[in-house]
Amino acid sequence: MRAQILDAKALRAISPAALAAFARGEGWSKTEVYGAHADVYAGDARPEIILPRTDRLADYASVVSRLIGVFAKVMERDELEAYQDLVTADRDVVRVRASGGDDDGSVPLDTGVVIVAQARDMLLAAACAARIPQPFYRAGANKEANDYMRRVKLGQTEHGSFVVTLLAPVPPDLQSQLDPSWASLDDEPMERMVTRRLMSALEASRTAAEMALSGDGAAFENAVRSGVSANLCEAVASLIEQSHGLDISLTWARTRPTPEARRTVVFSGNDAEILKEAARTFRLRQTKEDVTLFGTVHKLKRDHTDPEGTITLKAMVDDKPQSVSALLDQATYSVAVQAHEAKRPVIMTGDLKRVGQRWQMTNASVSELPADDGTDDEGTE
Repeated sequence: MRAQILDAKALRAISPAALAAFARGEGWSKTEVYGAHADVYAGDARPEIILPRTDRLADYASVVSRLIGVFAKVMERDELEAYQDLVTADRDVVRVRASGGDDDGSVPLDTGVVIVAQARDMLLAAACAARIPQPFYRAGANKEANDYMRRVKLGQTEHGSFVVTLLAPVPPDLQSQLDPSWASLDDEPMERMVTRRLMSALEASRTAAEMALSGDGAAFENAVRSGVSANLCEAVASLIEQSHGLDISLTWARTRPTPEARRTVVFSGNDAEILKEAARTFRLRQTKEDVTLFGTVHKLKRDHTDPEGTITLKAMVDDKPQSVSALLDQATYSVAVQAHEAKRPVIMTGDLKRVGQRWQMTNASVSELPADDGTDDEGTE
């Protein structure tokens, strides 16, 4: 017995744009207008169908139900399978498949929670990188990326290991394209920029992992322009660790045609440690803004013709004693000189960054540590 979709709410989840895009993709084409709110579609060896242009019709759910029956019969598939294709036809669908579950595709509860959370973080990293790729993001501070993530939905799990499905919204392409091709990324809407950035970043991270093992120390740095970041590497590494392997696929929305229907990136279990190290390196080199260090001036260097000077401060960075250099203007450099001569500690504030094996602070300001205002009352009345 074949399954039939009867739930009106479920049927209304299929948009008119999805119906039209699906019909065109399966060989139908528009032949004429039908009434005020519908079009007639026909095709070779296909029955004539009427597609609504709006979901405001009172009988919209029943119309969609009949169309599902037609599509399923033509494609020789179950109506439930046709429904699944239709309900996602107007969205980019990200599938994160973690292998190694039980025979029924189940995984331990805690593992499943981690997979869903890290799949979200992976897509959020791509959203942060959509416009301006960087090696690290403070994801919570990116309003556009977080607004986008609020519109992403978690789809039904699927058979075949354990599959997390993310339904990413995509506006329909209003230009009719008989031969779709990739548009410039800058010309894409934000929603499609994110999913394209996700797949390019995943491909670039996998390639960088291979190149790094062959001795290319700049492999991951070069991959940043493709969307690779510490955030993405950490999320993918965690996903890999929850399974014996990982493949991430993206099925592009039919309502915004592409030259390909689907793209897949596969990672092996050995990629996790490489990606974790790449993430650690990215974070280590990330500028830490508005940092305050307490220490002593260890070195002073200034050319007699130059008003600016460089100092080296001995201070604790990440709970380790480190030397931090900073270029100071004339007035601030004088404060450092006086503190050095008097052997007094100083406070230095600025933006801290790792350059190679050394720490540097930019936009630095230096002040002497305030003296203890307490007085010795011994011998007084």
